Amino acid sequence: MRLSVFERRFGFPSQAELISTRRCFHTDQRHFPDMATCTRTVWKVLAGCQRQLLTAGGPAYAGVSQNTPRNIPVRSLAAVKVLRKDKKEDAEKEVKKEKRVIDDKDRHKPYGKTAWGPVDDVYVMRYYPRTVYDAADAIDLLKSFQALDFTPHNQPVYIDLRLDMKLEKKRKVDPFVSTVHLPHPFKTQMNKVLVFTEDANQAKIAQENGAAFAGGAELIQPILDDEISADFYVAAPDMLPKLTPLKNKLRKKFPKSKRGSVGVNIPKMLELFKTGHEYLVENDCYVRTQIATLDFSKEHIFANLQTILMDVCSHRPANTGPFIERAIIASQTSEALWFKSEDVLPKPAEKEEE
Repeated sequence: MRLSVFERRFGFPSQAELISTRRCFHTDQRHFPDMATCTRTVWKVLAGCQRQLLTAGGPAYAGVSQNTPRNIPVRSLAAVKVLRKDKKEDAEKEVKKEKRVIDDKDRHKPYGKTAWGPVDDVYVMRYYPRTVYDAADAIDLLKSFQALDFTPHNQPVYIDLRLDMKLEKKRKVDPFVSTVHLPHPFKTQMNKVLVFTEDANQAKIAQENGAAFAGGAELIQPILDDEISADFYVAAPDMLPKLTPLKNKLRKKFPKSKRGSVGVNIPKMLELFKTGHEYLVENDCYVRTQIATLDFSKEHIFANLQTILMDVCSHRPANTGPFIERAIIASQTSEALWFKSEDVLPKPAEKEEE
């Protein structure tokens, strides 16, 4: 029996192979060949069926060899256009979700809390809203914590402020560094101030007013060699072009007019930086600094706190809302207390009367 072209192409077994396979499984001993011949015949039949299944999806004509390599055209430009179109459609579908603000004023209890305030002295804090104290009351609590815990009475007092640095059209207030003169300084030693000036008279005035070093370009190399160092560096305006090699060395201490460390009035700058307190904005919107020690009186701590908060708010742009979003006060060993910063700052009516 002759096989057709289709059967030969898809690897069908021959008639003799089929007859031999049937004989292999025949129960009669006369027609049963040796085991090796039977096994080879079975594997050839199975291989033919496997080739048929694998090549069933190929072309139906036999004129083209299956081993001939075929070059499938790739339309990369069309695919890129489709992806870009999909991205645009996804961007249009995205809708900005506004942050939900829940007003708890008219509710019998805050949203997600048990009540407005605890009834017992011992309670789980997460079930009640956080207590926000007046600044004076927070200072009294810090002093009482120190007496109850038997901690050092002269431990430092810190504040942590979070500022609203956002402006219109996705702009932000630049992080700043400021030096303020506290009414009640807590440092026991004076700051070392170096004055850059080439005027002999100004250098003499700087030495008389307590400058640690005073001079011109001859001080640049000793500073680079770490032979001279200071807490603050001030300079006359004509010295700035010559101080360029010190920018990478001094970094934030480099004299700048915005910080008040560049000017002609040398005695005034020395008075500020010798006893001044420096703070800066960290991580884009946080101010963390010491304001006093706990052995100060309540009035002195409050006065230093008010001075720093007023200086921080002086960097707020005009016609904007509150600059301080959250204010915390704490001592070195006590818990953090949230306090109302708006009560410390002078009100607009008081400013107008002044």
